[in-house]
Amino acid sequence: MFDARLNRYLAPGLGKLAQGLDWLGLRADQVTLAGFGCGVLAGCAVIPGWFWLALGLFALNRLADGLDGALARLQGPTERGAFLDIVADFLNYGWLSLCFAFYDSANALAAAFLLFSFIGTGSSFLAYAIMAERSGSAGLAAQQGHKRKGFFYLGGLTEGAETILVLAAMLVWPTEFIWLAVFFGLACWLTTGWRIYAAWQDFPATRPPGQGDFSAGRKMADD
Repeated sequence: MFDARLNRYLAPGLGKLAQGLDWLGLRADQVTLAGFGCGVLAGCAVIPGWFWLALGLFALNRLADGLDGALARLQGPTERGAFLDIVADFLNYGWLSLCFAFYDSANALAAAFLLFSFIGTGSSFLAYAIMAERSGSAGLAAQQGHKRKGFFYLGGLTEGAETILVLAAMLVWPTEFIWLAVFFGLACWLTTGWRIYAAWQDFPATRPPGQGDFSAGRKMADD
């Protein structure tokens, strides 16, 4: 919900840092993988209850996530980079949530609900991007002012900024994890519902002329 506006404020500073990383010879994919490692370690720190360490590592993870995009824009974006970026984000978010269940089994049900909610937002986000790429249409995504971000990007109530804030709040107030997880999980389902509506509006119910039969291609691959 706030991603586009925040990016306008953060982009100049991230761009300057990216120039320094480029001068050092670092590649965007290397920054993505380093950030992913910090995210994994942040989750590991949650398990024994080292929440301030986890918060610091999570902050490094998010900084790397901003820097890899700025570096990619400087060096030239790649399909592999876009793939690594989104997969690393979803894995880090899910891992951090799961680690709260490892920390305290009382959190397990709320963590499971949050992970289920992430499946809704993640699948609707990526499925929309794939269909928009195939059809060349991104109706509501384009109206939001951020048509492409390595892929067609459709926002919602729970985008990156909101997810980061909630996960950070869980690390600062771990005793409130259950309430935060349930609240954010419900917000995720509002986002999923919005994306389903957007797809229903943007993509035709019949296949446009000239497009191949995806199901036939899948059958050939299975054979």
